[in-house]
Amino acid sequence: MSKRAKIILGIVAILFIAVLIWFGKKNKKSTVSFDTEKPFKTTIIKKTVATGKVVPLEEVELKPQISGIVDKVVAEEGQIVKAGDLIATIRVVPSVEALNSADNEIKNAQISYANAKKQFERNQKLYEQGVISRQDFENIELSYNNAEQRLSNARSNRDIVKKGTTSGLGNVANTNIRATSSGMIVEIPIKKGYQVIQSNSFNSGTTIATIADMNKMIFEGKVDESEVGKLVKGATIEVSLGAIENKKFPAVLNFIAPKGTEEGGAVQFKIKADVRLDKNYFVRAGYSANADIILEKKDSVLAIKEALLRFDKKTEKPYVEVKTGDDKFEKRELKLGTSDGVNIEVVSGVTADDEIKIWNKALKDERIR
Repeated sequence: MSKRAKIILGIVAILFIAVLIWFGKKNKKSTVSFDTEKPFKTTIIKKTVATGKVVPLEEVELKPQISGIVDKVVAEEGQIVKAGDLIATIRVVPSVEALNSADNEIKNAQISYANAKKQFERNQKLYEQGVISRQDFENIELSYNNAEQRLSNARSNRDIVKKGTTSGLGNVANTNIRATSSGMIVEIPIKKGYQVIQSNSFNSGTTIATIADMNKMIFEGKVDESEVGKLVKGATIEVSLGAIENKKFPAVLNFIAPKGTEEGGAVQFKIKADVRLDKNYFVRAGYSANADIILEKKDSVLAIKEALLRFDKKTEKPYVEVKTGDDKFEKRELKLGTSDGVNIEVVSGVTADDEIKIWNKALKDERIR
């Protein structure tokens, strides 16, 4: 082999070795360095959110005691009223049948009264002459007084049929709709000229106005069946209103429905809570609201972030990897407790001094490479 050929062969060999070294360095995996985090003491609060609204604790609907046409509305929504204040007046529109019956009753009573009067006047003279006894005269006088009273009643009944009231009733006239309790008028669904129906055994009647005590409000909402068993009467909750931002009103849970209703395939249970109002805010009836309800609370427990957890593919048990040396970790199965969605209680498996591998950091580094 010539000297020139040896030189060329040597150069090729050197280049081949250099290429092998370059590929080896390129394909060599760099050592992954994981960050770690220690368990910590914290308070874990498990909450649920119930959606609903705030409504007055005491709300009264005013109903008419007689049917007719609304003649005048003297109050307005938002007005503060006291029991007995006039809200509206009703003009009676009597039926022809009822009016005719009342007129006939008066005619019959007038006939009976005229006859009783004649007998009374005739027998009064006989009594004065000593022809009849005192007892007979008193019986005739009684019949006369009864006939006079029946005529007066018939006339009063006709006035009630025609006008809805009669003389002598004063402020108890059926045509005057008055507040039965003190509070704020939150709704007046009728206007002048509306026809209204009286409240009776077969009909609830037309609502003239709704009066509520706006100083006493309650939260009404619903919770899922999976969480209702953890609720306790008397528990303190926080109510947030959609119309009032950055403000939470404390409330006390006072009612949990014994029976649920199915909605959208899930059973929901109604709850109620007394809301403690703030004088700086005016809470209107019907505001949509959310209630934060504490289901479970544990103070000063050992916890880790839920992001550190892994689950065994076969047993599905939770575990973490604890640092034992430089870039060396061992698997530790955990017994877990309460979680708030971010942190989770560790009952056993690690101590406060253990360093736990942060998985997300490693995965991020690998994506960058």
